[in-house]
Amino acid sequence: MAETRGVRSASAGRRVPGLRRVWCCSFAAAPDSPDHRRSSSTHRELRPSKTPPKLSHPGSFHSSPSPSSKLGLGIIDPRRILSPGRVSPIDSDGPLGPLPGILDAASISTTAAESEPECPDPAPKERSLVPDKPKTDTRVSLRERSLDLRLCLRGKDGRCLVLELDSAVLCESSAFFSAMVMDSTRKVSDADCQKIEVAGVEDVDVFKETIELMYEKDASRWLMKAGVSRAIGILEVCLKIMFDRGMRSCLRYIEAVPWTETEEEKLKRLFARSTIDKAICEDVLARLDPQDCNHSEDLAVQLIQSVTNATNGNARKEMRSLVNGLLSKSSVYQKEPVGLNKGSLYNVCHSCLNSLVKLFEEALNSIPMDQMTAGKRTKPLIERVSKQVENLNWLLEILMDKEMAEDFVGLWGNQKELIRMHERASPMLRYELSRISANVFIALGLRKLQCPGGMRFSILQSWFGPMLMDFGWLQRCSKGLDMRMLEESLGQVILTLRLKQQQILFEEWFRCFAGHGTECPNLCKAFQVWWRRSFVRTCEARR
Repeated sequence: MAETRGVRSASAGRRVPGLRRVWCCSFAAAPDSPDHRRSSSTHRELRPSKTPPKLSHPGSFHSSPSPSSKLGLGIIDPRRILSPGRVSPIDSDGPLGPLPGILDAASISTTAAESEPECPDPAPKERSLVPDKPKTDTRVSLRERSLDLRLCLRGKDGRCLVLELDSAVLCESSAFFSAMVMDSTRKVSDADCQKIEVAGVEDVDVFKETIELMYEKDASRWLMKAGVSRAIGILEVCLKIMFDRGMRSCLRYIEAVPWTETEEEKLKRLFARSTIDKAICEDVLARLDPQDCNHSEDLAVQLIQSVTNATNGNARKEMRSLVNGLLSKSSVYQKEPVGLNKGSLYNVCHSCLNSLVKLFEEALNSIPMDQMTAGKRTKPLIERVSKQVENLNWLLEILMDKEMAEDFVGLWGNQKELIRMHERASPMLRYELSRISANVFIALGLRKLQCPGGMRFSILQSWFGPMLMDFGWLQRCSKGLDMRMLEESLGQVILTLRLKQQQILFEEWFRCFAGHGTECPNLCKAFQVWWRRSFVRTCEARR
């Protein structure tokens, strides 16, 4: 048999062991690589089926693949050429043994099991939620875990999820599951694995995460990674399954972090349909329930008062824009617009008017010098006057938006002291007063403001003359005022008066326009309308 084997080996191109042979580097066929597995049927017929014992090959070098390498799972000839052009030296002095045979299928699977650590994958619908152990755990340690309960979660959307759990931890955490497990224990024997089922689950994933929270040692860190939105969903499940520790952890985390508006609305809906002990969620409710806050009307007036008293111009503009957004009818911050107390708002107007009167008295040196020394370090007089004028124009906008501006027309028309000081003040100061009159005239002309005829004539009689004097300054320093709209609105307001009252005002305008030209508003169209109504139609009616 040995002779036959030696002949067969010689016929296959190999020399008898112990004989020295000459090296032949032939590339007629591609040399075998370590990644090539000899699994063809011809090799299986030529090689013995028995698995030989593992042999050590002292003649192999460090760069040669090992016969037990798991890259090929087959036996690799240590005398193989590793790459074209590179020859592995062979120890020619030592005897060459026969090549070991190819492993069969059974031995290959065994070798694979021994060479590679096994990583058992759970079933698609099963997942163990026992706390993880180090990766060195074997299959025996996995079996020793107390996974004695299967929980089946069935969602309303048809999803089904099965979890393998430790019943002791589950029952200790939730009174809801404790009752279910006790009921299941009565129905099954000790040898059987207990099974419980929860049907009609709104969100299977959130329910699963709530169960996972029971097995977490550091719930705060887990919730920090989950986020507020998921924590709110988990809180709702905790309330249903009576998981007190999870509920407290969720409330503690939710109270400590900022919320988006969407998360805040979600939390409000949860508290509206759930019953929670107020002692537990007191801090969260304090961020949602404005019971201890001041009434919105009083608070809005306080905000407006703060804006009018602001000393920084840029900050005042920013706060004014913010308050306008809060008071707007289309505000996104609340479903109903904020109501304002009319009396409190007009008190702010009176305060601004009193400040304006004092500033003009200061400009005309009508107050003692010792009282003026207190304001030496204040801002320039023109800037302070402009600030109060901006405040009054802003208050007028708020009053018109709340449909409470009718009294402002009468209030501004009765400022006799300001009208008296207007004639003696510098044009750089007095034209600021005409900016207030201009906004009132535009509101009346555009039908945004309605008031009785007597009140309309009173304000025109008081401020029409100062407007004619300051129109040139308004053109040069309009500060956002639409002069064309002012001219049209002024003419329309005059035409709403009685014809005799119109005649008084148009005659005053005609004299001023003839002397100053473009320094006066152009009311020619309104003048023609008044003339046609007063004389042309009257003459035609007489005929």
